[in-house]
Amino acid sequence: MSNPVELVLTCGSWQEAQKIADSLLEQKLIACVEMLDVTSRFAWKQSIEENKEVKLIMTTAEHLYDHIETEVKKLHSYETFVLQQIPITHLNQAAHDWLAEVTKN
Repeated sequence: MSNPVELVLTCGSWQEAQKIADSLLEQKLIACVEMLDVTSRFAWKQSIEENKEVKLIMTTAEHLYDHIETEVKKLHSYETFVLQQIPITHLNQAAHDWLAEVTKN
């Protein structure tokens, strides 16, 4: 298995977040996902915006990023979404084994 990573993505609603999370889980592209209510402030088209969003924090393997990005593009409502990849530098062996078992290899 390639290196473990976390992916971070914000969604415009719980419905959208659940749809994306379930699709990625069903396709074995992620092992788990944490879903958090957040308030985001950001620059958009010459103004500062503020929205209630749902942040997904997903655990997966580095080599699956392109597949995940392709799936997110199909399901996400935002004109410009941000899918960030964060390396996991240390992971206990049991969690590493579980991640390899439940994601595509």
